[in-house]
Amino acid sequence: MKKLHEMGIWCFDLPSAKHLESFKELKRLTEDETLLGLCHLDVEEGASFLGKPLHRFETKVVSTIKKNLFPPDLIKKLKTMGEWNDKHSFPIHSSSEVFTQKEIDRITYDPIRFEKTLSLFYPEESPFLLIGERYGDWLIALGRIDLLKGMVLKAREKGFIPIFSGQWATYVLPKAKPLDAAAYAIPINKNWSFFDLIQACDLIKKFDKPVISLNPLADGRLLGKPEEAFSFLFEGLKIYSAITEIASEEELKRIFDGVKRLPSLIPPRKR
Repeated sequence: MKKLHEMGIWCFDLPSAKHLESFKELKRLTEDETLLGLCHLDVEEGASFLGKPLHRFETKVVSTIKKNLFPPDLIKKLKTMGEWNDKHSFPIHSSSEVFTQKEIDRITYDPIRFEKTLSLFYPEESPFLLIGERYGDWLIALGRIDLLKGMVLKAREKGFIPIFSGQWATYVLPKAKPLDAAAYAIPINKNWSFFDLIQACDLIKKFDKPVISLNPLADGRLLGKPEEAFSFLFEGLKIYSAITEIASEEELKRIFDGVKRLPSLIPPRKR
């Protein structure tokens, strides 16, 4: 992070506790009060079933969503595209059990666990908080957006600016719109968006709230064409921002070189 800061980076994505600690150390070393961190909070931390964390029933959650949301033709299409059971859909196995509607209705908000996790972050160093992750998609698919609304509200009460973070663009964006979120972060790039790229592009162009691109360089496949990749997002889709994973100093230089050719995309350095 220190090297990136020296190169002019002032906003860092912090998807884990390890990243957050590194960010705090950077702020201590540089004494740069303009640095911003984007922390992530998985809403599973605020959901329970029969008094137990919902992740203990994850295989049952997955099997329920597969049964209710994915018709055979869609599963076949996603398998053909190599996007079934990947990190954006279901990275774990399902079970033969599914939730009944009564059981889904018994999934509850767990304020103790959620607020304990929320207390790890501070709005002074990370005012923008990405809330959702894969359980954001899953709770919406189970019809429990009410739980998400409560968690987003609590984050606002604690002084954060919540950003809904999901994976399934064409499915969750319309359904997550009632959330009191400042923006919506979803995987979208020139090559791909779950479930359908064309449909996702049309949806984003009409969406009247800020959209942030996750994985803008398609897991590095568009790294050789950063100008084209970011032009598609910012000039074509008019997205608000992009969160880019960077593995090396060389990758950052290649991205900078591409962005320099799109001067309208370079934000002013915070002072």
